[in-house]
Amino acid sequence: MKYVQYLNSLIKEQLGSQSDIVIYGQNIDAGSSLSGLTRGLSVKKGLIINTQNSENLLVGAGFGLMLNNVSSVFFMKQMDFLLLGIDHLVNTYNIIRQSNPKASFTIFPVTVDSGFEGPQSSLNNFDDFCSIAGVDGYSFTNKNDAKVIISNHLVKPGFRILSTGQRLLRESTLELNIFHQEASGKYFQYKKGSDATIVCFNQALQYGLELSNLMQEKSISSSLFSINFHLQASYQFIFEDINFTKRLIIIDDSKSKNRLSDKFLSEVLGICKLRRYKMVTRQIQVDDYFPRKDDL
Repeated sequence: MKYVQYLNSLIKEQLGSQSDIVIYGQNIDAGSSLSGLTRGLSVKKGLIINTQNSENLLVGAGFGLMLNNVSSVFFMKQMDFLLLGIDHLVNTYNIIRQSNPKASFTIFPVTVDSGFEGPQSSLNNFDDFCSIAGVDGYSFTNKNDAKVIISNHLVKPGFRILSTGQRLLRESTLELNIFHQEASGKYFQYKKGSDATIVCFNQALQYGLELSNLMQEKSISSSLFSINFHLQASYQFIFEDINFTKRLIIIDDSKSKNRLSDKFLSEVLGICKLRRYKMVTRQIQVDDYFPRKDDL
């Protein structure tokens, strides 16, 4: 099963049981339905609306519904268009967050991590959207983390952004056993080892998994973590693992110059005693803004 099909099944399961909810976005119930991500949506009592391209208005509409105690989910073709709603993400949300809203508002864009596909199809900067106003954001990369995050956060009271990578949607669903997880899905551990700790950010889990398997072939055991939450969190459990292995590898495939992984490393260096560490990140170059694949 392709990942987009699996996510579609999770979304339909969560939304199909909801009452008094508004689901909206461009062609979410028509045409390609965001390449199948939103195909076949239904709600018990509510509305499913195919909208025009006016993201500033549509982000504001979600907050307006929250103020009137109506929950909603806004599905977006790609995260780039969320730039048009920045004023609402910052200023409108700063007003609403003080009122402890009982309704739910979720923005669900697709992160363009498959390469530069044009001037409005290049953002792989989820960290930046979350940091600009302290917005909760969760990404997911495989079968199990998606199930935890979507079931816990898609229609939870309050506001958040959920997203996954465009390149992952086209691939087969990755199924990994979870060794340990933070309760709400802020991070997951998939392997436990004694020689090194691998920590993956953004959509980099597959790179970390490949590295861990290569190390295992050379009899080097590694712990493997993926950070799914795009604001700073409590990483004490991960720090304990790093202090045990004393070797750290960080992999971050985002294009941001405001990386959560940098903040994580600064915490590690202040708390943990390392023998060695390596950080693998994307170097932002001029040719990143021309058509090319987005491989790390």
